[in-house]
Amino acid sequence: MATYEHLTVAQGIVKVMKQEKIDYVFSVPGESYLPLLDALYDTEKIELISARHEGGAAFMAEGYGKASGKPGVVMATRGVGATNLSIGVHTAFQDSTPMVIFLGQVRSDFRGREGFQEVDFEHFFAPITKWAVEITDPTRTPELIQKAFYIARSGRPGPVVVSLPEDILPVQVDMRFSPYVPRAKPAPGREEVTRIEALLEKARKPLIIAGGGVKMANAEKELLLLAEKYSFPVMAAFRRHDVFPNNHPLYVGHLGMGLDEEIINTVEEADVLIAIGTKLSEVTTQDYSLIEPEQKLIHIDISEETLHKTYAPTCGIVADAKEAIRSMQKIKLKPQWEKWVKERRQAFENISALPEDMQINDYIIATLQKRLPGDAIVTNDAGNFATWLHGYFLFRKAKTYIGPTSGSMGYALPAAIGAKVVQADKPVIALAGDGGFMMTVQELETAVRYDIPVICIVFNNKMYGTIRMHQEIHYPERVIGTDLGEVSFTRLAESIGATGYFVQTKEEFELALSKALDSKYISVIEVLTSKETISKDKTITQIREI
Repeated sequence: MATYEHLTVAQGIVKVMKQEKIDYVFSVPGESYLPLLDALYDTEKIELISARHEGGAAFMAEGYGKASGKPGVVMATRGVGATNLSIGVHTAFQDSTPMVIFLGQVRSDFRGREGFQEVDFEHFFAPITKWAVEITDPTRTPELIQKAFYIARSGRPGPVVVSLPEDILPVQVDMRFSPYVPRAKPAPGREEVTRIEALLEKARKPLIIAGGGVKMANAEKELLLLAEKYSFPVMAAFRRHDVFPNNHPLYVGHLGMGLDEEIINTVEEADVLIAIGTKLSEVTTQDYSLIEPEQKLIHIDISEETLHKTYAPTCGIVADAKEAIRSMQKIKLKPQWEKWVKERRQAFENISALPEDMQINDYIIATLQKRLPGDAIVTNDAGNFATWLHGYFLFRKAKTYIGPTSGSMGYALPAAIGAKVVQADKPVIALAGDGGFMMTVQELETAVRYDIPVICIVFNNKMYGTIRMHQEIHYPERVIGTDLGEVSFTRLAESIGATGYFVQTKEEFELALSKALDSKYISVIEVLTSKETISKDKTITQIREI
């Protein structure tokens, strides 16, 4: 039943946030939206986290969205703040993360005159949002804000931008609020399920590729039951490791960067691919080269736009992942692929086994695997250091991994902060290289100020390692722009009020991690690593010799 209230536009926005059960909002304050900040002051149900940079605030909201399943909310001032946070908007768009962005805008009577810090947000953000809108009629505030949240969390989730002219926010009007509307969960039709059954009856080597749509639908348990019922092997799409327990006999790998040949072989050997909740991105499909025309592709996604975007499916179905998986559990199949699955699982176990002669990066992953509880949450930045995490760490439980499929640098720390406020009782570990960590290092102070005890592991090799690797591949020994200066992240952390640990050996890391896990404060473990060890598979010298 609809309700009516006489409120300011700012108060109406906050009322909708409460209706959506938003408990944290991330921002850098700005004078263009002071009435909205003041409206938040009056509520005890929503805590404002004031960040040091709009990009950091946006990453926090994106991490919150992934960890909670609710839209992450971020606020910033006019053009300068909005453009700063656009990296987080792009990440939410590519990662299909629900997010609502509130941006202060110049006064209505100044619009179109290139006013101070004016940007046309509807056009600026159109390519990287699901919807961008400006409130021009105060009486439509509940309608537009409720629509913004619904669009952000429905279908294929993503970011929505709401532009707020400065003179609109304090206006008081009578408002009509509609009830909360849950997102739609379409299910496959009977004919579609019959089509799936017919394709799988002829299969000899079926393979499920599971993506973020499974996570957003909270369908991890259903996926596990489906896989076990029919002995389907499961692969995780790029940076969706936790969609299926990695230690399960039916898990056969992760479709990420720098893939081992054995993972590629598993996909190439499959005769029927069941892609659920994944857009089959450039990375997942290895530059759109991994799926061949003779393979049958069953593509299931909640967004019609996702189907046919990269591959023409044999059977394309618009459906919620959980509803689709439940429907598939009713089909009749006699698995004939158990031997092949065991072979592919063994291949995965062989390539994911840590080397006997572990170097420090190997040892760090082994120690994390041993010491972290199964429900610990791991975030990571972009960078070659992540090849150790992606190659060796086994995610055993759902909702334990948060990483940017967009490849954003500077992501790990603020995303960890966003996740930690949702899961305060679980350890949250952020892994980053020195290049990426330095991009949002100022958010250490945010974590300290709000007492958000995340643990940061910084691999410091004093360079942009991923780019250096590609330099060496394409232009050996012609190094330019990738060397970085001397930074003590240990002392930097301590100067802000965090606890810093400087690590050079395996023993030092194990001791530092133990102390960090026992601590109630934010910790930074700085690991000094060699430039020569450019990735888990090759050194710089070996790359130059190829």
